[in-house]
Amino acid sequence: MTKYIIRGGKPLKGAVRIGGAKNSSFKLMIASLLADTESRLLDISRIGDVKVTRQVIEVLGGEVRSPGKGTIFVNPQKLNSYQIPKDFGYKSRASIMFAGPLLARFGKASLPLPGGDNIGRRPVERHLEGLQALGVKVKHLDGFIELEGKNLVGTKYRFDKNTHTGTETLIMAAVLAKGTTILENAALEIEIDDLIGFLNEMGAKIERLTGRIIKIEGVKNLKGTIHKAIPDRNEAVSYACAALATKGDIIIENVKELHLKPFLEKVREAGGNYEIGSYGIRFWYSQPLKATNIITQPHPGFMTDWQALWTTLMTQAEGKSEITETIYEYRFSYIEDLIKMGAKIKLFNPQVEDAKDFYNFNLNDDQSDNFHAAEVYGPTPLKGIDLKVTDIRAGATLVLAALIARGQSILIDDNDHIQRGYEDLHLRLQALGAEIKKTSS
Repeated sequence: MTKYIIRGGKPLKGAVRIGGAKNSSFKLMIASLLADTESRLLDISRIGDVKVTRQVIEVLGGEVRSPGKGTIFVNPQKLNSYQIPKDFGYKSRASIMFAGPLLARFGKASLPLPGGDNIGRRPVERHLEGLQALGVKVKHLDGFIELEGKNLVGTKYRFDKNTHTGTETLIMAAVLAKGTTILENAALEIEIDDLIGFLNEMGAKIERLTGRIIKIEGVKNLKGTIHKAIPDRNEAVSYACAALATKGDIIIENVKELHLKPFLEKVREAGGNYEIGSYGIRFWYSQPLKATNIITQPHPGFMTDWQALWTTLMTQAEGKSEITETIYEYRFSYIEDLIKMGAKIKLFNPQVEDAKDFYNFNLNDDQSDNFHAAEVYGPTPLKGIDLKVTDIRAGATLVLAALIARGQSILIDDNDHIQRGYEDLHLRLQALGAEIKKTSS
């Protein structure tokens, strides 16, 4: 059991350098398996999902080395298995993304149904339908997805709903297929561009066309290369919200303005301060924040991963904010904990003209007791209490709430959710002036 003991109420001040993007790091490792030779990956996050991905690669027979901090070498030459053990499905949602590399090498793949955070269903049919269009046969058997397909052939496939990981899965499956693949309504996330850049450096022929279209010209083989992961925009937003919520002043090094554009627009609207320099971006508090509405959307919109952090920040803003979640059908589980800490929040379902187009999740996955929006009234003082962490973003959110709160909070993280998404979070916060301790038992 991991516990975070936090005494809040202190403004956080200083500088923090963010690492490589979580949502790039472990996917670059998986993509490395498509090459014939070793790849060297730089600025890779030392987080739980990377650790699990390393374990999977090693179970499959691949070699993974870490010769330096943030550096991982992946050699796929000794891969000897196409079967991922069932336990890994519970630990990470990445299992489905091994489809492309395993099909390319073995013509088959046995993948446990993916798990991950409890934030709503992550429908794999968007992945599987695209794989079938490439010529893959799909079977479901005892908690596994069994795939079979040799000599995949390029195709034209349109995603019914925008899907980040589905786009990445199909890119990796199509890159060694024969002929041309056209993916329509493909996701635009910058982490996908990072993956595309890495694959192209290995010899792939992938390009983005206008209108959410990705064109992939299949190649015969890929060679390992050296690649540096992009910085983690979610980590950057976490520290930015911490600066504003605690009335502090934090310089975030190694962050890109372009990656945070929709967030920066909302910070400005709320009356927060930021400035951009060659070092990164500085965020600081100088005046009361104003209530500001957000609607989560696929990139280039306001990210769903930022939603809980923004909601917590708005508990300290003046007025009523409306927070609308359109990406996942169940991502307000943390609200109950914020209310226990003293937040004034009311959940509701917004009136929309066309729910199918408005929401990015499958409507038949939704449940009648799910809420998709919240009214947040502020500013309200928060008080420290004992809480349990349920997923990565909720973990970061509760840490943020505890940093704001008066008194002591104890966050119990049985499954190391925080460590899955944040490298040395407690040490970095300590360096910024937070009273936070991490214990294990």
